[in-house]
Amino acid sequence: MSDVVKSGKMEKFNKMAETPFFTLSKPYLDFIGKGKMFNLVYYVMAVLNLLFPIIILIQIIRSGSLIRMLGAKYVIALILSWLVIAFACLVGFQLWWDRRKKSTDIGTSEFYATHIFSEIVQTFGEWLGTFIGITGAGVGLFASIILGSDINTLLSMIGLGFMGFGITTVIIGPVIGYFTIIFFRFLAEQLRLFAALVNNTKDIAKNCKK
Repeated sequence: MSDVVKSGKMEKFNKMAETPFFTLSKPYLDFIGKGKMFNLVYYVMAVLNLLFPIIILIQIIRSGSLIRMLGAKYVIALILSWLVIAFACLVGFQLWWDRRKKSTDIGTSEFYATHIFSEIVQTFGEWLGTFIGITGAGVGLFASIILGSDINTLLSMIGLGFMGFGITTVIIGPVIGYFTIIFFRFLAEQLRLFAALVNNTKDIAKNCKK
């Protein structure tokens, strides 16, 4: 009789546990408990790459009066520079969008957080290095041809003042981009190395017990 009562209470409790009071946040809990939550980083970065050229364009429009004062050559240089930035952001969008697939595959393994984070670090470095390389070479080339030594003024106007190396931006930009990719890939490999050591240590411990 007691078993029947216990079974009835358990069944009643299980039904109660399926009510919205207990399951309201289940989608969110499932989301943060799986590797899919890391996909959000890739989606956000992909969208930001699409928005960045628009932000630059708005900044250029706001500086319209200043641009008209500077002359037609600045208008031409700005248009060409914006096209280069838009192309670099398109490449960046495709990079983040493509790499999001990796986090889904890795998320099924143990100790996946470290591995996925290393992939994010590597992708960020590849994106940053690619952006610096493309904009440095493209914007630097067009701006130096049209504006000469006034290239730094244009870079500041479009929010790329940190790349203000003058005409040498054409060379320095790709070089910095190249080493940025290498540096971030090195950091990512260190994280993956740590995850591999943890996994190997666990396997060795299991084998020793046998």
